[in-house]
Amino acid sequence: MTSTQSLIARGKHARRQCPRASQAEVGDTRRDPLPLIETSSKGRVKALVPLRYGRMLVSPFTFYRGNALLQAHDLAGTPNMGLVTPICGDCHLMNFGGFATPERNLLFGVNDFDEAHPGPWEWDLKRLVASFMIAARHLNHSASVQEEVCRQVVGAYQQSVTDSRELGALETWYHAITYDDLMNEPLGKATLAHIQRAMEKAQRRTHARLLPKITERDHHGHLLIRDDLPQIFHLHKKSSLLDANDDWLRMNNWHPLYDALRKDYRTTLQDDRRALLDRFQVHDLAFKVVGVGSVGTRCLVALLTDDQHHPLFLQFKEARRSVLAGYVDAKSPLRHEGQRVVEGQRLMQSASDLFLGWTRAPSGRDFYVRQLRDMKVSAELETFDAETFGGYARLCGRALARAHAKASGMAACISGYIGQSDALADALLQYALGYAAQNERDFEIFQKACRDGRLRARSEADFAADHLP
Repeated sequence: MTSTQSLIARGKHARRQCPRASQAEVGDTRRDPLPLIETSSKGRVKALVPLRYGRMLVSPFTFYRGNALLQAHDLAGTPNMGLVTPICGDCHLMNFGGFATPERNLLFGVNDFDEAHPGPWEWDLKRLVASFMIAARHLNHSASVQEEVCRQVVGAYQQSVTDSRELGALETWYHAITYDDLMNEPLGKATLAHIQRAMEKAQRRTHARLLPKITERDHHGHLLIRDDLPQIFHLHKKSSLLDANDDWLRMNNWHPLYDALRKDYRTTLQDDRRALLDRFQVHDLAFKVVGVGSVGTRCLVALLTDDQHHPLFLQFKEARRSVLAGYVDAKSPLRHEGQRVVEGQRLMQSASDLFLGWTRAPSGRDFYVRQLRDMKVSAELETFDAETFGGYARLCGRALARAHAKASGMAACISGYIGQSDALADALLQYALGYAAQNERDFEIFQKACRDGRLRARSEADFAADHLP
């Protein structure tokens, strides 16, 4: 028996202790969601927590996106086949998209690794399938479309992981989903049109194009990042949303903070990329609010330029303990949370950001670093018809399987467990239906807590109104 056959047999054997039908269980949901939501807000910038809740309050889908800790708790009570591998940890459908390789090629794949951690591969797939069900409901797609997109995710994952088991280690490592490849696939006209628009949009999302949108010159002619509350603000100006006693405000200005971050960060880069970084000079540093689940965690944007005044925007994003850490027996071998994110990204992505690295602030907080926005594009779900939504589901399932195969080297084992039938797809459809219903119940409790004042939710407009001239 070859090693591949042995792994397939191991996967099949795992069905005895974890039947595929058991994957339909939604887990330990006999809990109040509010304490877990409040726990996930600890350590964030206090003034921004209401904005986090405001974004979560928009819909059941944004609520689901905004609190990965809640589902991590629930997933801990679900069966799994016993294979622990590097996983994304927050694998919903908006954490996939287009990104550029260092060679400026546009790839598609998982693009958020804040919660990356060793764990059961099923957890990523379950969070992804549930996100498609919840999003399809939110967008008022029919029950048949809701079921179809969930089956498309699982079917594409199943086929791709089966294909991967026949590849050699280097083939698996090098395999990538390019947008050019997608344009040559037998997809519907609407889907191909979306891919073409995404490619064109990615080409426009460069630092040079971003420069006039978020910068201005002061009365001395110095180039600065423009304040745009609550999205962007400077740490030491009146518009700052940091707490009055925040340790960053004890510094006279942003320069000591940037210098400390850069010093550690620089050592995590390859020699050639370190040399490239040294060709840029920093002009400004500002706080940037990002995402839904990340609101209130610390994120900084540094504006740099080279000798020809061409810009580079670097994003320093806080890396906190993974939401999975408290719910899996496996531990990350890395003590630096920023390094955990970076190493997870390097393992799971086909290619990673040219400036990807990690650092630690003087206060002891961990960060990872990457370019801001550079050729990154996300799905515009509101514009998807049923055909395009199904195509996107297949693409995400395929990308997740590729990431798992690359990171684990265990595609044959996973494929052996899944098999060739619809058994897992049937189970995960039931899981998605059950968890979507649970998410709606949790959302109602969250809405009531916001109405009753236990949780304070505010919108972007609320924040902007507070700082009108």
